[in-house]
Amino acid sequence: MRRLEVAQRASQSRFVQIASTSPDGIICADAKGHITFWNDAAEQMFGYTAAEAVGQPIDLIVPERMRGGHGGGLRRVAGGGKPRLLGKTIELPARHKDGTEFPIELSLSRWQEEGRAAFGSIVRDIRERHANEERLFRLAHLDPLTELPNRAVLRERLTEIVTAARAVSVLMFDLDGFKEINDIHGHATGDAALKAMAARLLACVRPIDTVSRLGGDEFVLLMPDIADPLRTAEVADTIIATVAEPFEHEGQTLRLSTSVGIALAPTHGESADDLLSCADLALYQAKAAGRHCHRLFTPVLRQQAQRLHTCRDEMGRAVEHGEFVLFYQPQVRLSDGALVGAEALIRWQHPERGLLAPAAFLDALDTSRYAAPVGDWVLRTACEQAVAWRNAGAPEFRMGVNLCSAQVQRGDLAETVQATLSDTGLPAAGLEVEITENIVLRHDAEVIAALHTLHEAGVGIAFDDYGTGYASLSLLKRFPLTRLKIDRSFVTGMLASHQDVTIVRAILQLGRGFDLAVIAEGIETEAEYTRLREKGCQEGQGYLFGKPMPADVFAARFGLAKEQEPDATPAAA
Repeated sequence: MRRLEVAQRASQSRFVQIASTSPDGIICADAKGHITFWNDAAEQMFGYTAAEAVGQPIDLIVPERMRGGHGGGLRRVAGGGKPRLLGKTIELPARHKDGTEFPIELSLSRWQEEGRAAFGSIVRDIRERHANEERLFRLAHLDPLTELPNRAVLRERLTEIVTAARAVSVLMFDLDGFKEINDIHGHATGDAALKAMAARLLACVRPIDTVSRLGGDEFVLLMPDIADPLRTAEVADTIIATVAEPFEHEGQTLRLSTSVGIALAPTHGESADDLLSCADLALYQAKAAGRHCHRLFTPVLRQQAQRLHTCRDEMGRAVEHGEFVLFYQPQVRLSDGALVGAEALIRWQHPERGLLAPAAFLDALDTSRYAAPVGDWVLRTACEQAVAWRNAGAPEFRMGVNLCSAQVQRGDLAETVQATLSDTGLPAAGLEVEITENIVLRHDAEVIAALHTLHEAGVGIAFDDYGTGYASLSLLKRFPLTRLKIDRSFVTGMLASHQDVTIVRAILQLGRGFDLAVIAEGIETEAEYTRLREKGCQEGQGYLFGKPMPADVFAARFGLAKEQEPDATPAAA
């Protein structure tokens, strides 16, 4: 008998030693549910010392609202009741001595001591595990900056909606002006703007709607059970107005606007991919229409996208095989009809579809990686042609060349133009670069410095299609212009429209006031020619004087010697 007692004491001693070094709480209780053992880890976990805990009901470790259940359960099992938790690992809330609640994981076991039931539990604090699980969940499901659902969640929810054959409106939008805030005020301010806009978007929608951030400044709104374009347009207008309100950050007043593309299910698609693609195409259309507006997807947008895709696929071959060519449209002095120059206009000699005008491919070219190399080729080829015609009897010949956005964005516009003039031998006065409103509005800061450098060197700078878009009059003050080009739409309408006459008169007056030359585009009749000349317009171009034509035809028509063959379109860098 004594040997058995010695063995029991030795076993208990080993248990206490092991329990004292365990990182998990070890708690034992008797058949009545009173604590009989409490290790150091349990003391740190719950805040009670062993002296405070031993003898207390096991319910000491659970929140007050749950007390009575655990001790009673142990007594029931000790009395022969069927165990429900023995041998299982469960999670439940626990209570610290200071009242703090936290989650624990508990494993319960039972044995006999002197003929009576005894219980032991291994307790683990799982707060850190829960925190890690929460962190991983947020990383997998939420945008870390705005805490909006991310792209994966958006696709999952949209798929669930369309699979259930429910109607849904998909609104995709990005923030116009966000890049400028990032560039001027820094990324911290940009992040603050995104958070502010996320909060505004949430305030515009219903609790069942989903606002998601795709990345960058792109967001998507899902509105289940709504497929009415008018109602969706109302929400889009509310969002546009809300985003446009100024917001304050660190003493600065900042402003953004948004463009919105809309797609509806089932009208526009029956899968998440189709609907997001349709909304994206509509967003592109909204941005092209001037931004700060919304557009609803139409099948025509898909056809345009397919055309763009086809053009981009063929663009590399066109560059490699030299399929781009230049045509030239004459520009004349209206006072006497004398030739003063030409505008260089790109064409695509497509091997299957024949000669393509810019409307068929220019948007694809401008958004491709070939835009800047082709733009440089246009500049060089046109300058070489101008030199040839100056040497052939038109010593004051001026060549107009349209700049593309990619040439400005690259950051070396002034250097490229000056190097081209130097290489070709064309005097600066023999070149006039033409900029459009889109280039000005997208690259304001980059283009101003470059144009000032070119203006000081003597290069002419023309503002193309003036009066047709959103450019303000202040541009005439800030940009070093030398010429305004009256858009053909005003010229065509001036004989029948008092409004068009007024616009033409105003542009001419602006030219005089700012000491800028003015040229009218699209002159097709003698009556238009006469009216513009009478109003003091200095120069013009249009079908009346000649359509865009190849260099050899141009030379023959205006008595210039046949030009040298221009270089083929260069391969893209």
